[in-house]
Amino acid sequence: MFEQLTQLINQFGGDAVVNNPAVPNEHNEAVMEHASGSILDSLKNIASQEGGMSQLTSMLQGNGAIDASNPAVQQITNQLTGSLGEKFGLSSDAASSVAGGLIPSVLGSLLGKNASGGTGGIMDMLSKYGGQFGLDQDGDGQVGISDAVSAVTKNSDGLGGLLGKIFGK
Repeated sequence: MFEQLTQLINQFGGDAVVNNPAVPNEHNEAVMEHASGSILDSLKNIASQEGGMSQLTSMLQGNGAIDASNPAVQQITNQLTGSLGEKFGLSSDAASSVAGGLIPSVLGSLLGKNASGGTGGIMDMLSKYGGQFGLDQDGDGQVGISDAVSAVTKNSDGLGGLLGKIFGK
């Protein structure tokens, strides 16, 4: 999953990073690599917070693309913006431009959401491989959000640990 995230960062990083004059060319690759780790860490962090599961599942709901005003999306964007400023010395505006250009597109593709709606990506993966992670809680052979919520609430590692297994961290 981390490889898929990195591929998506590279796919969407052209405009947000490479073609962004505020990001020095010598930092392009490092900024995109940092963005991958930051997104993954932010997802794990949100998952481990009280109410984090509902924030993450709210990204999966709706019929459109990822909503940049979603609290989870805003938290991930803010985290990346701050860390880009600290690590690479980007101005607040430049870091915000990079994060705002990457996060909704990357999360949308990662979660399988697109302009025509629907889910896929991580939800397809969970449905296909969820049994291997112990997610099919009701034994019906399918993994849905209710199975994931049930697995997380029963698992002492919480969703953060589950996401860690899924994302290979």
